Amino acid sequence: MGKRRGGRELLRSLSKRQKKHLREFGEEHPFYDKLRVFACCLLGCYCCCYYTCVFPFQSENSDKSSAESDSETEVEQVSVYHKLLATLKTSPESESEEEDDESESEEAGESEAEMDSEGSQDTREADGGEEDKNDVPEQEEGTTDTAEQTLGQEQADGADTSCDPSHEVIEEFTDVKHESEFSLETNFMEEESGDCNADKRDSNSSQAFSEDPFKQHMDKELEEKEVEKMSTLPKTSSQSKWPRLGQLTFSSTLEKHKTLKADKEVDVKQLYLHKPLEYTWPKVNKQYLSSMNKPSDAFFTPLQRELFCIMNTYRDLFYPERNALTNGEEIQHAYCLHALNHVLKANAQVLSNNAKRRDQKPGPDNDDYRDQGLTRPKVLMIVPFRECALRIVHIFISLLEVNEKRKIDVSNKKRFKGEFGFDPEEKPPNLKRPEDYEAVFAGNIDDHFRIGVAILQKSMRLYAPFYSSDIIIASPLGMRTIIGAEGEKKRDFDFLSSIEILIIDQADIYLMQNWEHVLHLMKHINLLPLEPHGVDFSRVRMLNLNNWSKYYRQTLLFSALQDPQINSIFNKHCFNYMGQVAVRNVPLSGSISHVVVQLPHVFRRLEAENITSVIETRFQFFINKVLPEYRDAIMSHTLIYVPSYFDYVRLRNYFKKEDLNFTHICEYTKKGGVCRARRFFLKGEKQFLLLTERFHFYKRYVIKGIRNLIFYELPTYSHFYSEICNMMKATDNGADATWTCTVLYSKYDAQKLAAVVGIDRTAQMLQSKKDVHLFVTGEN
Repeated sequence: MGKRRGGRELLRSLSKRQKKHLREFGEEHPFYDKLRVFACCLLGCYCCCYYTCVFPFQSENSDKSSAESDSETEVEQVSVYHKLLATLKTSPESESEEEDDESESEEAGESEAEMDSEGSQDTREADGGEEDKNDVPEQEEGTTDTAEQTLGQEQADGADTSCDPSHEVIEEFTDVKHESEFSLETNFMEEESGDCNADKRDSNSSQAFSEDPFKQHMDKELEEKEVEKMSTLPKTSSQSKWPRLGQLTFSSTLEKHKTLKADKEVDVKQLYLHKPLEYTWPKVNKQYLSSMNKPSDAFFTPLQRELFCIMNTYRDLFYPERNALTNGEEIQHAYCLHALNHVLKANAQVLSNNAKRRDQKPGPDNDDYRDQGLTRPKVLMIVPFRECALRIVHIFISLLEVNEKRKIDVSNKKRFKGEFGFDPEEKPPNLKRPEDYEAVFAGNIDDHFRIGVAILQKSMRLYAPFYSSDIIIASPLGMRTIIGAEGEKKRDFDFLSSIEILIIDQADIYLMQNWEHVLHLMKHINLLPLEPHGVDFSRVRMLNLNNWSKYYRQTLLFSALQDPQINSIFNKHCFNYMGQVAVRNVPLSGSISHVVVQLPHVFRRLEAENITSVIETRFQFFINKVLPEYRDAIMSHTLIYVPSYFDYVRLRNYFKKEDLNFTHICEYTKKGGVCRARRFFLKGEKQFLLLTERFHFYKRYVIKGIRNLIFYELPTYSHFYSEICNMMKATDNGADATWTCTVLYSKYDAQKLAAVVGIDRTAQMLQSKKDVHLFVTGEN
C-alpha cells in the first residue's frame, strides 16, 4: 500500500498547470525526473504497440472463508501499458497505480483517468470502472512463459470453451493468476497447517523413508543394461492364487522377480499412507465394510485389501472382473486412495526440498533435490462418463477432509457441480432397463470432458490448467481432442510426459465408444516434451531426463471382461520395471446357462489361417454356407446380431446388392427409423433385421418377433448372449418349435466362447473341428 500511496501522492502534489502539461504533452517539467521518465516510457511504448501486443490473463475473486470457494473470472486483453507497469513493480521509485478508492480527490482522479484513457478504457469499462494496473503478476522463477510457450489460457471459472471447435485457442494449459498460489516451486512445507510437523518428523526418519514403497519405486536408479533388457527380452511369468482375486499371473523382464503374497491382515499404519489419509480412509470406506470384518481388518474389504496390496507395490495391474453392480465403487475408492496418496507424497517431497534449498547457502546445484518430472501432472485417470469424474472428485474431497472443522478449500466447486452433475428429473419416466444398464448409465453420461485437479496446502483447485495440475481426469475423447493428430497446429501432449500413474477404469466401455482414442493416448504418453514449459532442470529426476518415464509408470487397468484389445494394451504398452500382475480367472459356467427359453444352439466353426484373415473368412462363410439356409420364406423373422460396425456396413451393402428383404438398426439410426424397423420386423414385412451390438449396449430395447437368431460373431459382453436369446419369449405366437440359434466362431474367439459356454465346453469345441449342437432346457 505504501507504494500505491506514493504514486497517488505524487499526482496530488502537482499544480493544475503541471497536470495540464502532463495531459497535453505526456511528460512533466524536468523538476520531477521520476514522473517524467515514467510518462515518457508510458506514452512511447503504448502508442506504437497497443494493437499488436496483447496478453491474456485471469482474474479471480475467491471467498477463502468458505469451504466452497466458487470463483468468477474474466479474460481480458492486457496491453503493453500493463506489461510495463508489471515490470515496474519491482522498482519502488517507478511504480504507480490507478486509484481504486472512491474517496480519492477529484483532481487526482482526473489525472489518472487521463493517463489511462489512451488505451485501456475498454478494459476499464468491462471491469466496472475499477482496475488494478498490477493485476498481471510477475512470473515466478521456474514457471511457464504462457504467452510464448503454450497454446492458451483456461478460463478458470467461466464457460468451458476448450471443447468448442470454433474457439481459436485451446485454453487448458497455463495459469498466470494462481501460479504462485498453487505452484510447487514457490511454496514450503512449513507453510502448511495441521500435521506439517508430524510430516517432517516422519520424513526425517530414514528407516521409514527407505521402507516407503513410493520412495523405493521412484528412487530406484535403473541401469542402461536393465532398460535394454526390458525393451528387448521377453517377460518371464509365474502363477499364484489369492483368496479373493483368484488366479494371478506375475510377469517381469528383470531377473530379480519375487512373487507377491497376499496379506491376510492389513494394518493401515504399515501402508505408509500420507498423514491425512490414515485418519480419513477408515471413515470414507466404512460404508463398504460389513459387520463380519475382523477388528484387525477394519479398513478394507477383502477385494480392496488384495488390490491395494498390489497397487502399493507400484506394479501394473489388470483386473477384468469389475462389475458396476457389485464391486465398482469398492474398486474406485481403492485406486483413488492410491492415487491421492502418491500425489500427496510427491508434493510433500517437493515442498520439503523447497524449504531446504531456501535455507541452504548459495552454491552449486545439488542433485539431492531432484524430485520432479519434466511437467507437473503425475496421475492420469481415464473414465468413460462425467458421472465417474464427479464421484472421483467427491472421494478426493472426503479423503482430504479430516473432520467438519478442518474442511479443505475447493475452488470452482459450483461450476464443477453444474457441469458434471445430473438432475434426476431429466431421466425419462417409466424407463425400464436391466440393473447393470442402470448402474453403468447413471448420472451425467457425457463422454467428452477433461479436468485438471491441483492439490496443495489443504486446498484443491478444480479446472486447474494442465501444466499446474497434479491429477488429470478425462475421457478418451476428451484426451483425443487435446492431443490432436499429426499435422494439426493446435495440439499438445507435453503434459503427459511425466505421468507416473495411469488409471484406466471401465475399459470395456471404450470398446463401445472408440477404441482408437485409447490407442492414440497410449502412443503419446511419457514422450519427451517439445517445450521446456518453465521447468527447473536442476530439480528434474534423471529418469525423466533419460526418457525412461515409461519404465516407472504404473498402469492400473480395470475392465468388466477379458478382451484381446484390452489385453494388448496391458501386454504392449506397460513397461513398468516392477512387473505386471494380471487376474486370469476362467469362467466355469457361461452365460448360456441364463437362457430361459427352450432353444437349440448350433455353434458353427470357421477355419482361418491367422487372426488378420478372420474377418474375410467369416464373411465368406456367412454368405456361402449360413445365409442360403435362411433365404426360404419359412425362415422369416431372422435377427442377425453383428458386434462390429464395419461388419454391419459390409453386410448391409451385400443385402442391398442382393435385393434381400431386410431392415437394419445401428447406433446411428434415428428414432423414427428404429420404430419403423422394429414394426416391419414384428409384422414379418421384413425377413431379416441387422442389429449392431453398440445399439443394444446404448439402448437395450427388446426386439419382438424373433424366431431365428444368428450371432455373426460372439458378443463382446457375454450376458448379451442370454439377453438376446431371451427376447424370443417376448412374442408368444406358438412357434416355439421353429426357434433356432446359430453362432459363428473361430479358434481366435476362445475368450468370448468361454464366457458364453464355459471353459470345459470351450476346450472340447476348440479341439473338435465339427459344428457343435447344444440344447438348453430353460433351467438355470
